[in-house]
Amino acid sequence: MILFPIIIVLSAVFWVYYKVAILKSDDGLTQAYFNAKSRVCLGSLILFFGINQYMFYETRLSLFVGIIFLFFGGLHLYVGMKETKHYRNEYKRLYA
Repeated sequence: MILFPIIIVLSAVFWVYYKVAILKSDDGLTQAYFNAKSRVCLGSLILFFGINQYMFYETRLSLFVGIIFLFFGGLHLYVGMKETKHYRNEYKRLYA
């Protein structure tokens, strides 16, 4: 399945993009917002890597590793989305 490697590569590229954008920004709120967005990208990277790992090998070991990756990827994705929503609302409130 070619879809999962494409999503993995795009997530990695956006993760690096947001990490570099943090370095370029001087505002603390903007840095926190970009860090939350990079957490979403990292979560999707780990999540889809876990799915791809199991689908490629289909062994018991890859199942356990995939479940661990799914858990931590989903956790990063959930926390990142909550942080992104929070910092987006703070940015709208302060700079409206």
